[in-house]
Amino acid sequence: MSVAPLRFFASLRLTVVLLVLSIALIFGATLDQVHLGVWGVQEKYFRSFFIFGRIPGTEFFFPVFPGGYLLGGALIANLLAAHFTRFRLSWKKSGIWLTHLGLILLLIGVGLSGLLQEDNQMRIDVGQTRRYSESFRETELAVIDTTAPDYNQVVSIPAAALTDGANFQHPLLPFIVKAVAYYPNATLRMRSQLTNPPPSVATAGEGTDIVATPIPVTANPDESNWPTGFVELVGPDGSLGTFIISTMLQQPEAFSYQGRSWRLALRAKRDYLPFAITLQKFTHEIYPGTDIPRDFASTIRLRSDDGRDDREIRIFMNNPLRYAGRAFYQAGFANNDHTTVLQVVRNPSWRIPYLSCGLIVLGLLVQFGIHLFAFFRRRLGGVPAPAPATS
Repeated sequence: MSVAPLRFFASLRLTVVLLVLSIALIFGATLDQVHLGVWGVQEKYFRSFFIFGRIPGTEFFFPVFPGGYLLGGALIANLLAAHFTRFRLSWKKSGIWLTHLGLILLLIGVGLSGLLQEDNQMRIDVGQTRRYSESFRETELAVIDTTAPDYNQVVSIPAAALTDGANFQHPLLPFIVKAVAYYPNATLRMRSQLTNPPPSVATAGEGTDIVATPIPVTANPDESNWPTGFVELVGPDGSLGTFIISTMLQQPEAFSYQGRSWRLALRAKRDYLPFAITLQKFTHEIYPGTDIPRDFASTIRLRSDDGRDDREIRIFMNNPLRYAGRAFYQAGFANNDHTTVLQVVRNPSWRIPYLSCGLIVLGLLVQFGIHLFAFFRRRLGGVPAPAPATS
């Protein structure tokens, strides 16, 4: 790299500009959170290289502002370039080097968390056992073979892939799954409730009596989105019919084919665990005279598939369970204290922020100690020697 570009990236003015843009990004994201919600703001503003705008009345999008990934990457390049041009590798600057290394690791950790972190939840009733957690935002189409009496065989398809006309074939399925339509949010009404219902998209199952109407996606935390779609199953002998799939349906669509029992369910994406969790007890304490929660805790039994772990654990506020690369936090409760809600976080880079903060503190202490030592040495060296005695 030539000297001019290196000086540009090392410029203190560039640092100030990037910090001002970062502040503006945070401010804009805070205002837009009312419309997009927490998850939508993270994806649009912080987990992107650019924020895109759309020309009204068209589908043309263009970048209008740098996103979190671009600003974070530029700040890392700015720090590295500043070290190459302005700082020499010496013990007198060791504290600054450690502090900046911590800042770089912190920015990298934020980026890795945005790329790798998965946030799920687990709802368990007292006495119930769970072996999976469910995503907050992502859904999947589960094609379930329920023929065996002691287990289910599941083939899952990400809902994001259910674009019109997409075909899915799997060795475990004796038919092809064809996406007919998919709506990120919709309302369902019985055909008997409408005066002039439109023609039915579904040709088999309960969907023949249901009308699905797409509606805008909501970001209101008090409202829910109900993804809905239609899929056609096509076997070697022709179509098995078009079925409705929706997270609003209480029961999945059931049918039989080639002597086997099948179900279709559009549900929250599942992360299956190599262990089982059983909720043994849930306690909920409130402040006297109020309904404000003071503490709530879940007593669980954890049993690993390999038989190495079988123990009782208490999860409560600010005291999560960390196991098998996941952290289980006590997030809430429901059904009159009969159901616990655990937030399950899987983040392979969770140690990086702790390491970076440790390096920043160590760097500041080292640099302060170096200057303090130099200060005392100058003071001691500057004291005039006593005059010699005279007779």
